[in-house]
Amino acid sequence: MVALVAFVAAVAGVLAGRAINDRQGSSHGNELHALLHDGMALSDDQRRRLDALETDFAGRRGALQAQMRADNAALSAAIAAEHGEGPRVAAAVDACHRTMGTLQKATLAHVFAMRRLLRPDQLPAFDRAVDRALTQPTQ
Repeated sequence: MVALVAFVAAVAGVLAGRAINDRQGSSHGNELHALLHDGMALSDDQRRRLDALETDFAGRRGALQAQMRADNAALSAAIAAEHGEGPRVAAAVDACHRTMGTLQKATLAHVFAMRRLLRPDQLPAFDRAVDRALTQPTQ
């Protein structure tokens, strides 16, 4: 029974991490990407700067996603070692939360950096897409 509980808890940790990752790559995030690349008349300079921002963020996001996988593996090991809510499990959960928070902050910084590239007439559509990405259910 203890092994089953530990396994279920480990799987729950992995699924929580994946849910955060999936939210970043959701259809809403794709909507924002499509709006910027296809739905707005960006200047050549805006496109060049946007491409640079996306390249930089892709590396940062990839590193944080790798860290979340490592954090989930550490959580799984802590659960297997303690078979309950012990200090190693608590520390591993805190590490997962720190990484998820760092990813969320990095994502917001990226969104704000993209917003700074836009002209005033482009901002309302961008802001509506960001609002939808944050408030609409994931499909």
